[in-house]
Amino acid sequence: MARISRRGFLAQAGGFIAAGAFPAVCRPTPVFAQDSLPQPKPSEAEAEAIAKAARQFMDKYRVPGLSVAFARHGEVVHEAGFGYADEAAGQRVTPAHLFRIASVSKPITSAAVFTLIEKGRLKLEDRVFGAGGVLGFDYGHSLLERVLKITVHHLLTHTAGGWSNDGNDPMFRNQDMDHQELIAWTLRNQPLKDEPGQQYAYSNFGYCILGRVVEEASGRHYGEYVRRAVLEPCGIRDMQLAGNTLAQRAHDEVCYYGRDEDPYSMNVTRMDAHGGWIGTPDDLVRFARRVGGSNRVPNLLRAETIKTMLTASVANAGYACGWCVNRVPNYWHTGSLPGTTTIVVRTASGLCWAGFANARADGSGLALDQMMWQMARAVPAWRP
Repeated sequence: MARISRRGFLAQAGGFIAAGAFPAVCRPTPVFAQDSLPQPKPSEAEAEAIAKAARQFMDKYRVPGLSVAFARHGEVVHEAGFGYADEAAGQRVTPAHLFRIASVSKPITSAAVFTLIEKGRLKLEDRVFGAGGVLGFDYGHSLLERVLKITVHHLLTHTAGGWSNDGNDPMFRNQDMDHQELIAWTLRNQPLKDEPGQQYAYSNFGYCILGRVVEEASGRHYGEYVRRAVLEPCGIRDMQLAGNTLAQRAHDEVCYYGRDEDPYSMNVTRMDAHGGWIGTPDDLVRFARRVGGSNRVPNLLRAETIKTMLTASVANAGYACGWCVNRVPNYWHTGSLPGTTTIVVRTASGLCWAGFANARADGSGLALDQMMWQMARAVPAWRP
């Protein structure tokens, strides 16, 4: 792969992004009789049961606003908003409101990486740093031996050897640094604890690096490439990278409410590839159903690519490349930030859903997952 320096492409990026640079090509899949039939929507009583589950969750965890969407065999069958997008203004949540999706951004970044693999611009086994690496010496020449062993696959599966989501998470330190400065600083000051490929350690920072890999391999800014290569082919138009402050809130974006934490004190924009997107539950359902989610709509990636993406690593049987997985097989991802609790799920039965809340509390992540399952079971016709 011919390498373009980050400095070189960032200097040019504003000039060579053409409207037709990313054709919206998706992979056709066969349509089966079950998938071609109109999908059932909730009855009035079932919709009330869904709303009751929402109210119970919101009351227990002091959540001002909640939005959910469900799709079955490729067709959106229900979406609803509950509570307030902005309590002070009395603005109610609608399905069109945008939420920070936090770590639900990771499956999107993974999909972007795999589009580049399909284009021949990346390989899973590519080294990331050092001579011959995707990023070369862009972040320093005196790199430790373990860092030089990191591959794209290690970053996708959280098996790079460290930089875990704990009290020393690099993504929540040095808030004034940009990506270049933060990555260089971390490589110098936070050595890896383990050999790459040996241990699983959930790493926001690893996905931050993947964002730079996407930029280097595509020759475009991360957000621009993802919009053109992943989101637009899925029919998603309004997703964007988040701002940091209340004043930077996007049009139709909810307000976030902290519980002894400030939702507006983080550098969310810098979280781009691991936690920086905002969108609606419908957006994430549209995405999930295009990633092996239905025989009714074309897939974003080839079948063999999707299989690779959803194959767990040796280090953790419950996590693949940007997706949590199990043997059912279901796949999903959750997200959590101050003021944000999110989830996206694709079940083996052909049901996809997403739920976003504009607050978080102890236990709200698991409770959101349980609430979404409760809602799904409220509609018997959605069961296999």
